Amino acid sequence: MGAYILRRLLLIVPTLVGIMAINFVIIQFAPGGPVERVIAQLQGTDVSATARISGGGGDFAGSGADTAGDAASAGSRYRGAQGLDPEFIKELERQFGFDKPPLERFAGMLWDYARFDFGESYFRDISVIDLIIEKMPVSISLGLWMTFISYAISIPLGIRKAVRDGTRFDVWTSAVIVVGYAIPGFLFAVLLIVLFAGGSFLDWFPLRGLTSENWEQLSWPARIVDYFWHLALPLTAMVLSAFATVTLLTKNSFLDEIRKQYVQTARAKGLNERQVLYGHVFRNAMLIVIAGFPGAFISSFFAGSLLIETIFSLDGLGLLGFEAVINRDYAVVFATLYIFSLMGLLVNLVSDLTYTWIDPRIDFESREV
Repeated sequence: MGAYILRRLLLIVPTLVGIMAINFVIIQFAPGGPVERVIAQLQGTDVSATARISGGGGDFAGSGADTAGDAASAGSRYRGAQGLDPEFIKELERQFGFDKPPLERFAGMLWDYARFDFGESYFRDISVIDLIIEKMPVSISLGLWMTFISYAISIPLGIRKAVRDGTRFDVWTSAVIVVGYAIPGFLFAVLLIVLFAGGSFLDWFPLRGLTSENWEQLSWPARIVDYFWHLALPLTAMVLSAFATVTLLTKNSFLDEIRKQYVQTARAKGLNERQVLYGHVFRNAMLIVIAGFPGAFISSFFAGSLLIETIFSLDGLGLLGFEAVINRDYAVVFATLYIFSLMGLLVNLVSDLTYTWIDPRIDFESREV
């Protein structure tokens, strides 16, 4: 097992480099960029994803206004740069690192990231790592509780559906699951707002943030209630489709195990259905479900919450990534890509190791990676 873990850890390096290289090349051909972003701010044509941009862009806006000159051809390779001082354009390029060849910029980025030096955001007066840490509590709350609730619903429901396969209970619960899975989470979120958050009917739940403004003044029991009060609608919208896959996976896994010969043997020995189900079937059937838990958590942590965060005004990692792409804040884009890719690769390894922890008969040493 040690050799397998070492091989997997070593494979993370070229995989990460490949992921970063592909995205770096795509960015080179993508229209716009941080230089164009600042120029658009100067020309008053900027349409940012958020009005919170400050720092570097603001500093350049001031110097650009002072240095705008008559050089009509200055920075002609940048849209909207006509009329700006060439020295100002060169200063912009130096600020964002575009005065260096792409290969040199990519190599420097990899060297910095290998030392976990992610630099500062282009347009915010804060380091990238601090910015990620600042947004992380929202994503942790959504990801952790969504995974816990979806598993808490899915596993018991999936087991019951397997035991009562083909009955009316199985049919109508399958219909509910399919309908729930088919409804987009963001559309259901809008419906919840209309119904329960002051849209057109009831005004029971808040629409902004994880806590109320007076949260610091509340007692601890009141803080807990307030926290879950704010999470109720976003989690409901996210869990609706999340539990469907795990429920059907649990059901099918149990059905496969129930039909095997060792189950018939256990029944022939006089064991009741509960002893057979939880004493013999459960461990084998839950192998694929439990082993996939780390991956499911990371998936819910970093993906699928962008629209939910936007609709409910939750300032988390999903919204941060979206704003970074729209605002051409490549420092944040590549840093978050690197961190999340690294965590995803490590979690895949943890998932494989979870298989061997649940079932020691699985041996990854006997096969090639």
